[in-house]
Amino acid sequence: MSIEVANESGVPVDEAALVKLAGHVLGRMGVHPLAELSVLIVDEAAMSELHERWMGEPGPTDVLAFPMDELRPGAGGARQEADVPLDPALLGDVVLCPQVAAKQAAEAGHSAGDELELLCTHGILHLLGYDHAEPEEHAEMFGLQGELLDAWREVRREP
Repeated sequence: MSIEVANESGVPVDEAALVKLAGHVLGRMGVHPLAELSVLIVDEAAMSELHERWMGEPGPTDVLAFPMDELRPGAGGARQEADVPLDPALLGDVVLCPQVAAKQAAEAGHSAGDELELLCTHGILHLLGYDHAEPEEHAEMFGLQGELLDAWREVRREP
């Protein structure tokens, strides 16, 4: 997989950890190994501009996802079997704002790094067609997000 991270935020971020996390999430989701993903890390001003332009909402947000190719993950974004990867694709961009993530992390009682991992996972799921507008979609997406992050934490603990 090709996973590019560009940090334009002026805030130090563990970019290598985000690449590993994204690879883990994409692998677990059965995304083709030749797929491409971009992660852009921006400051609050840039995120505010994107949020207003594309979502019509004021102020910065924590994560935005901009899908590029139409994926074929089966019916309604359902997960593929591990041995049937999605076609190779340019997945799109996940845009993260570490300043917003740090505020949310403080409120949630965990590290900013953990919050960025959660947000990156969330953004990737959006690129793969998951949403949380309806209660059943919310339950599916956040349940999957929790599973992926739990599995990631297990992988990180292994020596």
